Amino acid sequence: MKHEREDAKRLDEQDELLSFKNEFYTTPHTYYMDGNSLGLLSKRSEQTLLTSLEDWKQHGIEGWTEGEQPWYYMSEKLGEMTAPLIGAQAHEVINTGSITTNLHQLLATFYKPEGRRTKIIADTLNFPSDIYALKSQIELQGLDANEHLIQIKSSNGYTLSEDDIISAMDEETALLLLPSVLYRSGQLLDIEKITLNAHKRGIIVGFDLAHSIGALPHQLHDWGVDFAVWCTYKYLNSGPGGTGGLYVHEKHLGQKPGLAGWFSSSKDKQFDMEHDLTPAETAGAYQIGTPHILSSAPLLGSLEIFKEAGIESIRKKSLQLTQLLMDLVQSELHEYGFRITNPLEDHRRGGHVSLVHSEAASICKALKQEGVVPDFRSPDVIRLAPAALYVSFEDVYDVVMILKEIMKDKKHKNFSNQRGTIA
Repeated sequence: MKHEREDAKRLDEQDELLSFKNEFYTTPHTYYMDGNSLGLLSKRSEQTLLTSLEDWKQHGIEGWTEGEQPWYYMSEKLGEMTAPLIGAQAHEVINTGSITTNLHQLLATFYKPEGRRTKIIADTLNFPSDIYALKSQIELQGLDANEHLIQIKSSNGYTLSEDDIISAMDEETALLLLPSVLYRSGQLLDIEKITLNAHKRGIIVGFDLAHSIGALPHQLHDWGVDFAVWCTYKYLNSGPGGTGGLYVHEKHLGQKPGLAGWFSSSKDKQFDMEHDLTPAETAGAYQIGTPHILSSAPLLGSLEIFKEAGIESIRKKSLQLTQLLMDLVQSELHEYGFRITNPLEDHRRGGHVSLVHSEAASICKALKQEGVVPDFRSPDVIRLAPAALYVSFEDVYDVVMILKEIMKDKKHKNFSNQRGTIA
């Protein structure tokens, strides 16, 4: 479908979320399309971080209970604020750790190989750290990861088939871990269908929500998902290295965590200093160490924005933005060798668009020189994420026009087609 700049401007005029762009620190003449790697700083996140610093300054150790944002209960408060984004009960969610440490915690809790049921189903397209964690947890059980980790293959190198995943489930499968949205292609998996079929076979189900939380709604509790993990520095805009989060379905709450620690304790028992753990009755039991307050505080401000904007409205705009982006790529860039690899259907697409091109690395470098911040994934993927809270429809139009000019004038030929140390 052919779109003109006036079409993009018209969509901006109708956008009920447009005012939220003013909440964020954006750079003039720069188009930030990498919110699926690191979201931008909002003024509210800046303020809640400064508030925690002020609590430290004014109260010292009393900041744990007496500050404006008491630290002792911050993880639970953030869990409660996050729960509506993923369709969870407040007591099922906690803000803690990092995505990989949380995954280790939940695997240590739920991966209990017995008899023939010893295998874990994952996939060949997942982010490496998830696979590292799965392999190490299998090996900690004295098992061979080459034999007990089953990775579902992709037929095209970019997407997965839910039917292939379901076909691999059997009486030898103990646990399944998959991404909700594939990081490279942006494919959104059918979480409900996968969970239903896994549970029919007695399999524990976990999901990595890194590329979906904050971009689209979930119904984890109603779908019966056993556990989930995520980072908060992408669409949730908590800042670099922001504290992660986890969800555990209430049917599992009350049991002892696989990796017990100081903050696994029931809040009212924690300072009894007993050497026998009384775990929290909530997802708080899956915390390990002391909360990272200064890496959690920005999320207080960010989640207030999400509450006001509404995740359904964010998803609606996100789909419109990515649809416009795909339409423009197809109408304006068809002669330059780009291929869209994310699913085109709304119900199968996350929050970013993935373009494959044989010169993707050099094109990304050229885009940066022209004021566009994209994301490169080896070997040939350009990811463009128009985050709904701070990217406009006219921004999307401009990005494609800049990309067209780069290709027309061969500006990318001035750069090496090799990724940098960090991509």
